[in-house]
Amino acid sequence: MPTVRKTAEVEAKTVGPEAPGVTMRVLIGPEQGAPNFVMRRFEVAEGGSTPFHAHPWEHEVYVVSGTGAVAGENSRQALEGGDSVFVPGGEKHNFVNMGKQPFVFLCVIPGEQSCKRG
Repeated sequence: MPTVRKTAEVEAKTVGPEAPGVTMRVLIGPEQGAPNFVMRRFEVAEGGSTPFHAHPWEHEVYVVSGTGAVAGENSRQALEGGDSVFVPGGEKHNFVNMGKQPFVFLCVIPGEQSCKRG
């Protein structure tokens, strides 16, 4: 039987002091019976950004709303609702809100990384 969750009913947790204004909700993960992937929803407040970091696993991102940017070591690309991003494992990156409204994106990672940021 498919599992349906309402986003508003999933607890939003702060990412940490290195990412002020960023919250994350684990929409689908091991607790919902997902053995392979974790889908997370990030919301970045005006002026906020995720930390500039790298990790060995890839992730796929879908921008839901707002305007922002994804930065790598040598690049920065503008993002808006409807855009998708692939971040290869090992690549330094971060996401930045470039607008006045919240910058909201979904991020899918391998299931074994569910408790780690990214």
